[in-house]
Amino acid sequence: MGPADVDRRNLIKRATALGLLAAPAMGALTSCASGGGGGNEKISGGEKTDQNPLGVNEKAGLEVVIFNGGYGEQYAKDAHKIYEGRYGSVKHDATQKIRTTLQPRIIKGNPPDVINNSGAEAMDIASLIEEEQAEPLDALLDAPTLDDPDTKIRDVLVPGTITKGQFGGEEMYQLNYSFTVYGTWYSQTALDRLEVEYPKTWDQMLAVCAKAKKEGIAGWTYAGKHPYYFAFTMYPFIAKIGGQDVLKAIDNLEPGAWKHDAVRKAFDAYYELYAKGYILEGTPGIDHTQSQTQWNKGKALFIPNGSWVENEAKKTTPADFEMRVAPPTSLDSSDAMPFETVWAEASEPFMVPSRAKNVPGGMEWLRIMLGKESTANFTQLVSALTCVKGAADGLDLQSGLASASEVLKAAGENVVAPRIHDWYLELHKDKIGGTIAAMMAGDIKPAEAVTRCQRFADETAKDDSVRKYER
Repeated sequence: MGPADVDRRNLIKRATALGLLAAPAMGALTSCASGGGGGNEKISGGEKTDQNPLGVNEKAGLEVVIFNGGYGEQYAKDAHKIYEGRYGSVKHDATQKIRTTLQPRIIKGNPPDVINNSGAEAMDIASLIEEEQAEPLDALLDAPTLDDPDTKIRDVLVPGTITKGQFGGEEMYQLNYSFTVYGTWYSQTALDRLEVEYPKTWDQMLAVCAKAKKEGIAGWTYAGKHPYYFAFTMYPFIAKIGGQDVLKAIDNLEPGAWKHDAVRKAFDAYYELYAKGYILEGTPGIDHTQSQTQWNKGKALFIPNGSWVENEAKKTTPADFEMRVAPPTSLDSSDAMPFETVWAEASEPFMVPSRAKNVPGGMEWLRIMLGKESTANFTQLVSALTCVKGAADGLDLQSGLASASEVLKAAGENVVAPRIHDWYLELHKDKIGGTIAAMMAGDIKPAEAVTRCQRFADETAKDDSVRKYER
């Protein structure tokens, strides 16, 4: 076996460990590997000054790849202009296929300088960290803000932002830029037409859906092709019923965590939506955009989603829609946590690859994104909050975002933030998400869904190749 064969095997092994290698891409990647590769040559840094605290080479270029999803790409292009006013030019690319686009470059060692690692094809950040492909961002945290040289970046971030970017240690590897409120989204106009209020208990939810059905309107739709969207209401619903410790046990892969009564009750409740015919016909076969369009058309009342939906669905949203979000409906008065309990957290992840050419430039671009000009621009452009404290104060917010802000304020300390989707991406998206999808399509009953979720969690817990985390 020659050196090229050894290199090829090592590259494929690395790709598999990273969770990057898909079967259709095997031939292309082995072909690249056999060609000898060619990693990045890092550029020399610049002098660190008060105006350039991260030591960016002012003449070097920068490459940024953005996930072109619910937030679009204009906010990033606007940040490029600020960067280029101080440093070198920015090469910009946007795609909805982050993994497909970047996996060959990650494997060969020539990634871009900043990656917006988001969407259905997000790369597994935990695996990237294990393979030393993600640069710790602590230098960014300790840098002064763009607007106040006496204040560090870490001091202006919303609580939980730094923790969300940590994976078993003190280093932050991922900057989650947006602050997202997840929940049940609806049109206030649609509820007014039915002469109903947002249901606070599950009996009320079923009654509202029954009334809608008589008018030819489905109670619910969702992204059937991306069933992990259901987690946006299911996880906080489970926490409401059984308390925060149930989610903690699920995150920690504890034996029997999925067999808790709170999980069973939550699954039973959502299965009733299917059993009573309250799910929009055809929902299991549609994606997030299609489900949002049907919702905008008034075909369904409720949809599980995050606060990016206002921007993502704006092209199909009627002017009088009055978009709103509410916490997941409670089960009943026996719940451990109040109705106001909601899942909210820093989201929309950005990373700087360790093997990027311009690591200081990548961090500086993120520092610019955290400045007042960029945060205000992001919120006004895409109707979403950022991870910077008070950044939206005084801004004129659209109805959905204003509603999200009100929900977050009402929740107070009753905010949950599960970590399973960060720590164990495949388990969360494909296995748990797939199980919930099968249940909501009527293919399995709730009892079988509980059994499958527990089996998948146990398999992950026993898999020595998967790094384990705990909170």
